[in-house]
Amino acid sequence: MAVYLGLETSCDETAAAVVRDGRVVLSSELFSQTRLHAEFGGVVPEVAARKHLETINDVLERALGESGLKPAELDGVACTVGPGLVGTLLVGLSAAKALSWSWDLPLIAVDHLMAHVCANYLNTDLEPPFVALLVSGGHTQIIHFENYTDGKILGQTLDDAAGEAYDKVARLMGLGYPGGPVIDQLAAQGDPRAFDFPEGRVPGYDFSFSGLKTAVLRCVQKLEPPLPVADIAASFQEAVTRVLVRKTLLARKELNVTRIVLAGGVAANRTLRAKFQDQTDARVYYPSHDLCTDNAAMVASAAHFCGRTTSLEASVYSRQL
Repeated sequence: MAVYLGLETSCDETAAAVVRDGRVVLSSELFSQTRLHAEFGGVVPEVAARKHLETINDVLERALGESGLKPAELDGVACTVGPGLVGTLLVGLSAAKALSWSWDLPLIAVDHLMAHVCANYLNTDLEPPFVALLVSGGHTQIIHFENYTDGKILGQTLDDAAGEAYDKVARLMGLGYPGGPVIDQLAAQGDPRAFDFPEGRVPGYDFSFSGLKTAVLRCVQKLEPPLPVADIAASFQEAVTRVLVRKTLLARKELNVTRIVLAGGVAANRTLRAKFQDQTDARVYYPSHDLCTDNAAMVASAAHFCGRTTSLEASVYSRQL
């Protein structure tokens, strides 16, 4: 049995969690900065870093208290080291270093994207091999996992990530930030066939959403107010999810795997989940909604399955290695 304390501060969520054997969540606490950054229409790195400093001690104390464990009962302290915002990552890494040194516990470095995939191990029996579709505000990738530690990227976005496209489309329609949840809600009330938005035609397993975003902009500019926001949202979401599902299912077929994993914030999207359930007989895994967005339970799970022990000289990185 191994129990890890995880810390997550890669962007605008301050989170701490305690997880046993990479699967059993003993505690999970989070402070969200979404409202703080909404007025700016996106995350302001300096503001985010300062808020992490203000909240991390309280979040840590609550996570440890909820777990009912003492530091001596932990097997290590894990934290996200990248990719993410450098200033916010440093807050979590500095806290993890301090705890590792004072409690005499190993320091485990965790990749943020691997952590999102590992969210699917929580409360499930998932095991490799599988094909993972990682969709978030900063990344869109199809990854083949033959084991717990090695993932081969088969394809990725050449420009905007899917989640980034959601935020930009929401902004141009005046729907606020973040855009993913509000577009998903509006899409349920709209007609996905109302507008024929194009799909980025790129070879292989790669994606492109920049042209789709521009097509929505041109559509909005031509329409008279009030905008049919529900129909636009549904048609935009149809275009995004259609290509995500099609290319993931193609990878699953060509690799002959029986499991598909959804990871990242956009994995919470109802249309995306429904399409996979309707279009494949493969077993589809996706985290609960609270584990799709940034959280520390996925970091603690990643520490167990694929984290690497590091030293107190460890640093952070802003982009994927």
